[in-house]
Parts: sequence; structure tokens; C-alpha cells
Amino acid sequence: MGFDDNVCHSGGAFSTSNRKSAMQVQDVMTSNPACCGPDTSMKEAAKLMAEHDCGELPVVDDEGRPIGVVTDRDMACRGVAEDKNPSTPVREVMSSPAVTATPDMDLDDCCSTLEENQIRRVPVVDEKGACCGMVSQADIALHGSEHETAQLVRDVSKPSSEPSRSGCC
Repeated sequence: MGFDDNVCHSGGAFSTSNRKSAMQVQDVMTSNPACCGPDTSMKEAAKLMAEHDCGELPVVDDEGRPIGVVTDRDMACRGVAEDKNPSTPVREVMSSPAVTATPDMDLDDCCSTLEENQIRRVPVVDEKGACCGMVSQADIALHGSEHETAQLVRDVSKPSSEPSRSGCC
């Protein structure tokens, strides 16, 4: 899988309260996101994020299966704030394991997964487990009402006693 050829989108979760959705993840996901490998440097990952205007990259194995994600916040908090060199591999700062969705997953179920894990973006995997898309908070907000979008942001941003699954804080 070529890490540089793809496009990435940032974003994440959505409230399912009082909502019926006939949509599936494939209806809102960004296809073929930019990805990186565990040995990709933080500097190269940051360049990919800038090039593709995104804040998260799936970190994939040799078969393109997500093993984690790296966010701009991971690199800031676990990398720069800890005086790590820009050549540090993302495996040292990434969040893992990756929480994923599937293209045929009901959007309500995807949103529940995002809320439960308090994450704003989720890689989408195909039937072989390879990364084929990304669903972001923005993707879902574009298909929901203002009330639903507000609920989405509120639920994902709630303080939690559990450590964050994505990002460092």
C-alpha cells in the first residue's frame, strides 16, 4: 500500500440519541486515506498531515491493516513535549490498538463506537482488515442536524476517568 498516494480527513464521533439512521459508514467516509507505517518518522507523518490537511493517520502494517493511529496531538504531547527527535518512529507516539469501523456498519453503530472511545476519527477497514477509509466528526456533522452535531461534540468531549484512546490528554 502506498502511504503517500492517498487522501486523509480529520474528525470523529456522533450522538445516536433519538435518531434513526439508514446510512452506512460507506455513505459518509473519506475513501483511501493517507496512511503511514510504524517506522515512519514523526517528521514525515507531520508532512503527510500537512499535505493531506488532516490531523490523524492510520498506522498500518505491511498488508495495510491498522495497528494504531497517530494524531497531531500524539506527536505534540508524546513527541515534542517529551523532547523526542523528529526522526522518532510514530510507533513510539501512536495510540494503539486502532479502533475501527467497516463500510457496511450502520452509521449509528459507528457513532456509538466513537462516543464510547471518545475519539473524533476512526479508520474504516475492508473485509480483509485493510484500511480503506476514514470517518471523521466533520463527515458525520455534514449529514446530521445542528442539534445532532452539537450532541456529537458534547459526547466526545466529556471528561472521562479513562485514558484517551486517541491523543495524549
